[in-house]
Amino acid sequence: MSMTLGYWDIRGLAHAIRLLLEYTDSSYEEKKYTMGDGNGHPRVWALDAGALVGPTDFPGSIHPLPYLIDGTHKITQRTPSCRYIAPKQTCGETEEEKIRVDILENQAMDVSNQLARVCYSPDFEKLKPEYLEGLPTMMQHFSQFLGKRPWFVGDKITFVDFLAYDVLDLHCIFEPKCLDAFPNLKDFISRFEVICGWSWIRLYMWVPLLKECVLKSCVLGHSPSLSFFLSFFPPMFQVFPL
Repeated sequence: MSMTLGYWDIRGLAHAIRLLLEYTDSSYEEKKYTMGDGNGHPRVWALDAGALVGPTDFPGSIHPLPYLIDGTHKITQRTPSCRYIAPKQTCGETEEEKIRVDILENQAMDVSNQLARVCYSPDFEKLKPEYLEGLPTMMQHFSQFLGKRPWFVGDKITFVDFLAYDVLDLHCIFEPKCLDAFPNLKDFISRFEVICGWSWIRLYMWVPLLKECVLKSCVLGHSPSLSFFLSFFPPMFQVFPL
């Protein structure tokens, strides 16, 4: 029986989940929701959210996307979904590895949220310079945490490497040169794409672009190929002067 991944029709928080599903060769289908205009969630999402209510849910809460449904199991949020999909050996084996997993998964979420707050803000142009100013320090922290390890937790790939890959890749879109001073992070990106199957990662990331995609905030004047590329990313990445 296939799992169902529900999320907006953008890259966003579901990207690491998608990569993990592909990496583990899991059978799944996606249920994509069209993003609203900022005046509230689309009604179809509100109806689906009601179907996710269970005994462990917070009373009266609105279930956030992404969600993952596997038979009777219903999971919301990115990290719990990744943990559910990931093989047990990719969640850290020793106590030290499990600690590093916990640290990195929370750091990746914090950094993702910081970037999103800037990119989705109506004051984006004002906030961007300050964010760029602090970006080298942010990347340095990732570089120091990785150190000389092949993977962020140790010698074996773990599910948090998927989270780290996602957040680093997003920042490379935001500022293509942000990793130039950190060769170990660039090596990590290359290693991830090779070990996990560079061809399927890039094919997976590009296949949706071959389908009919509607640009939500596309700046006029881009070449068709770039427009197709931009359509894979959230509106926040469709307004950058690439």
